Formats: sequence, C-alpha cells, structure tokens
Amino acid sequence: MADVPCPRCGHPNPPGSNFCASCGNPLGRQQDDTATISFQVDAEAGRGESAADTALTAPEAGNEGMLVVTRGPNVGARIPLTQPLVTLGRHPESAIFLDDVTVSRRHAEISYTGGRYLIRDVGSLNGTYVNRSRVEQRWLDSDDELQIGKFKLVFVAPAEPGSR
Repeated sequence: MADVPCPRCGHPNPPGSNFCASCGNPLGRQQDDTATISFQVDAEAGRGESAADTALTAPEAGNEGMLVVTRGPNVGARIPLTQPLVTLGRHPESAIFLDDVTVSRRHAEISYTGGRYLIRDVGSLNGTYVNRSRVEQRWLDSDDELQIGKFKLVFVAPAEPGSR
C-alpha cells in the first residue's frame, strides 16, 4: 500500500496512521477544527461559551502573543495565541495538541486577560514548567521557556508596548 501524505506538511506516513509522524496533524477523516500543534484563527471562536469565559477577551488582531516550538516534532513552528483561552494537552480536542505520553490529556491552558498571558497547569501528572521551574500558574513574559512533557516552547510577547 502507498504511504499516506500529510495534508498539512506533505510528510509520507505508513498506511493506517492516525496522525502525521512529522507534524502530528490528524490524518484521514477528521473534523476541520481539530489539528496537531495548530490553532483556530477565528477571533470569535470560543467567546461566550461558558460563564467562566466571559471575563476573558481575545487579543486584538496583530497584537497577540505567540509560542515557538523549540523541542518536539515540529521545531520552529510558530503558534499565534489568538483565542482568549488556549488549551494544551494530549487530548485531540486541545487547541494545541501535543502527542506524547509525557503530556497529560488536559495538561495546561494559557489565558489572555487584562492585556497579559497567564499559563496555568490544570492537574497534569508531569507538571508545567516555566524557565525550568514547576508552576501551577504564572504570568508570561517574552522569551519565557515553557516545558510541557518533552515539548519546549518559547513565549514571544506582542510587539506593541503596553499590550501585555
């Protein structure tokens, strides 16, 4: 049987693979709103879904923070944080899907509130680390290094002064 090319990165994958071995993108029949190390670009998605989300606001277009993957299968990938709440974990419905057993299904979340980004561990087994220190929650500053399981990501703050 022929290899299955990834629709996102073009990497050839063995037949029967559920996820791309290179970028982690779901293969085969998947809904458009699920992807590996990917994100929703629609600024309206996620607003007003629950009472807990009402205090969060989406960052202004072009003024959002970003995560850059420095360790993991998709090194160099840039992930803009365009939503007021971004979930990270091994669950396929996570906004940032990190497919490795060292990552909990629901590992951490990054929220945007008051012009700043806050990372919060949501009960992971292996912990969430910022600059090599385990944290339950912490405000992010530019160039902070996040470690979630074996993945390392660098947070890049918005370019405009006063936006955090």
